Amino acid sequence: MGTREPGEWRARAGWLAGAVAVLASGLVAPGLAPARAAALLGGALYTALLYILLMAAAPRLGPRSAGAAALAASWAVELFQLTGLPADLGRRSRLARLVLGTTFDASDLLGYALGAAVALAAHLAVRRAVRRSARPLPGRRTPRDRARPER
Repeated sequence: MGTREPGEWRARAGWLAGAVAVLASGLVAPGLAPARAAALLGGALYTALLYILLMAAAPRLGPRSAGAAALAASWAVELFQLTGLPADLGRRSRLARLVLGTTFDASDLLGYALGAAVALAAHLAVRRAVRRSARPLPGRRTPRDRARPER
């Protein structure tokens, strides 16, 4: 097994903490919202959770790739429900019912798209903020600049 950089482990831990928060939201928030909004919210949180788990598994994955993969997987699961197999599995297993759902609902496709878009936008916004905060103040030299002789 190869060695990993400490920053990669921190990134994984952060993503996993985010997954716990989204999972908790997914269990609580839809019960607090009106039925129509709860359906969209549930779908959005499902795809956001997939996005976060992808980033935890592969921290070097690009945000747009993670968003596209999470959306594609969500849509694939929803379309799989048209076969009736997830409903059969759901009758036998609560886990299968939670992961695969049971019945196709076209409006879920919109919820998944919203979840992917929000997860991607939030990730890009946080990344921009972190990069902005890591920039040196004007007039200050970074350690890399100090290593180079002045001309």
